[in-house]
Amino acid sequence: MGTPHIGDKERFDQRWDAEPALTDERAVRRPPHPDADPFYLPPAGFEAAAPGTILAARAVRTAIFGRIPQRFPAWQLLYRTSDLHGAPAAAVTTVLLPAGGTPDATRPLLSFQCAIDAVSATCFPSYALRHGSRAGGSVPQLEFLFLASALARGWAVTIPDHEGTRGRWGIPREPGYIALDGIRAALAFEPLGLTENTQIGLWGYSGGGLASAWTAEMAPEYAPELDIVGAFLGSPVGDLPSTFLRLNGTLHAGLPTLVIAGLRRAYPELETIIDQNVNAKGRRLLAAVERQSTVSAVARLARHDLDDYLTIPLADLLAMPAVVEVFDDLAVGTRKPAAPLMIVQAVRDQIIHIDDVDGLARRYLDLGAHVTYLRDRYSEHISLQPLSAPLAVDWLADRFNDRPLPASDIRTVRSVALVAGLLANGLTVLKMLLRQPIRPTAR
Repeated sequence: MGTPHIGDKERFDQRWDAEPALTDERAVRRPPHPDADPFYLPPAGFEAAAPGTILAARAVRTAIFGRIPQRFPAWQLLYRTSDLHGAPAAAVTTVLLPAGGTPDATRPLLSFQCAIDAVSATCFPSYALRHGSRAGGSVPQLEFLFLASALARGWAVTIPDHEGTRGRWGIPREPGYIALDGIRAALAFEPLGLTENTQIGLWGYSGGGLASAWTAEMAPEYAPELDIVGAFLGSPVGDLPSTFLRLNGTLHAGLPTLVIAGLRRAYPELETIIDQNVNAKGRRLLAAVERQSTVSAVARLARHDLDDYLTIPLADLLAMPAVVEVFDDLAVGTRKPAAPLMIVQAVRDQIIHIDDVDGLARRYLDLGAHVTYLRDRYSEHISLQPLSAPLAVDWLADRFNDRPLPASDIRTVRSVALVAGLLANGLTVLKMLLRQPIRPTAR
């Protein structure tokens, strides 16, 4: 399959070959921040390209926490996609192969949606996962460890900046468009050797689980040609407005504030309401969180109450028709995914309420989707992600190998943790930390 692109062929090749070889041990310069990196700027006329068309590509070095370089091939692709309203936009995805990986048409592709959960480009995986990046407090740097087990299975991986280049955290549909077009770009990228028949799996947790839910929902309409065989949704939020209201004034009050910062970038009517009803202190707060990482914002805004930053009560602001309309637009679970779903959620989750994910699972079941939903009795929000990672990889491997699906149902279990899987995943993570190459292992 050829590699579609916009612009001069020589320019394209130079951009993806621009980085030194992965074995080069010279000091790595700090990569430019996305706000100052011309790679993120699409070429003139890109709007005429088909969604998923590669606009530019480059080889990059990845690293754990920006400091521990990894010894497997990685590239970044700038590609044409669509925004919330279907207008042309550009986005970036990071694609990976196992160490020693060569083009292979039989290799499955995993699309991993990170929990970016911030509007600062510092938290975009395309920046946070690069060697030399300074992205402390970004969740993708932590989640990078979970991808070791996927590479050990021999899978190719695409990690899209599903908030686009503008950091529009929390908005509906657009994350799905961006992830699906990132998959299209990965399929067309010659160094991966994939084809239009490649099997595709989706995986994400928390904010990444929500983005994966949008990806699964939008696929039948937006990218019906893709062979998505399964979507693993970890704690996929379910009801963003409900989560927004419940977390206000709690230890995790920074998350609702980050949602506002993201939504105002997509909804002009919301920006107008903010201008009219947020006091000077609140405007300074919003300006500050736009520069903060997820962990930093949560730490600094613990127990903050949005009422303190408004000129009217929060309840009155939320009752405004324009705000109600925006919140209604955020509803996930209104379209039937064609791919089977595995959903996991902690019963004792302190951030995403179990009732919200219960409701999402039931809506999918009512729509006729195939859903296996496991409610974990012993975990909470933070611990469930690493504990569920081996289950995610095993479940997706079963989909790639066309094994029978588990029953479509809702069950409460003590724990979704798989002891053998946790041990194997831990050993693979140790390899990453020791800078050892991640090669496929026989399973």
